[in-house]
Amino acid sequence: MSEAPPRVRPSPWRDPLAWSAGLLVLLVFGMPALRPLFAALFPRLERPVYAGDAFWSLLLAHLGLVAASSLAAILVGVGAGILVTRTRGAAFRGLVETLAAAGQAFPPVAVLALCVPALGFGAMPALIALTLYGLLPIVENTVAGLEQVPASVREAALSSGMTAAQKLRQAELPLAAPVILAGVRVSVTINVGTAALASTVGAKSLGLPLIVGLNSDNTAYVLQGALLVGALALTLDLAFARLVRLAERWRAT
Repeated sequence: MSEAPPRVRPSPWRDPLAWSAGLLVLLVFGMPALRPLFAALFPRLERPVYAGDAFWSLLLAHLGLVAASSLAAILVGVGAGILVTRTRGAAFRGLVETLAAAGQAFPPVAVLALCVPALGFGAMPALIALTLYGLLPIVENTVAGLEQVPASVREAALSSGMTAAQKLRQAELPLAAPVILAGVRVSVTINVGTAALASTVGAKSLGLPLIVGLNSDNTAYVLQGALLVGALALTLDLAFARLVRLAERWRAT
């Protein structure tokens, strides 16, 4: 038998993730250098480049909101998906799916408005809104991934002496991982854009230039905030796409 040809790694120059991450870094640290460009595009503005918090500081705060809310959504969403695919929790499947869908159907701005009177201004209302908004794709993909595990795999795991917990941890979850990661990818990408709304309730995020720009009729600020949020969303989406491909490749081995 002839050996399979070695896998050729793509050149970094052709890697869209590297280009996207590079663009994000250039925007974060090089935005002040673009002042002449924004001054030419918006000549009536006295301050064509956002000069409040440093862009790297806003990026870190934005990533913190997305990471915390996404982690909470993963814990709740994967846990709920596991529950409703077990015999004891199957009766709750309709309720869990309805609640997850309602979390995304309810506008994040409305959740923020309801949370602020109880929790005050800051990051906490934003974390609750983002967590609720990111649940649906994770719950759906966890259920779909676990249901795609072949019955023969479950039977083989049980016949080998595994407990139900071992079967889930060592057989079902690894095989369902690519589908679950695809749901996490969608959830995180959604939350990157939605987290910009956190600045409306006093939380620090990349949405701050957008909010300040809209309030002061400064289109340059709005454009700068949009570029940063878009570059971050694209970078994280490409990174998770790569994770999904790695999980699929690992599952196929």
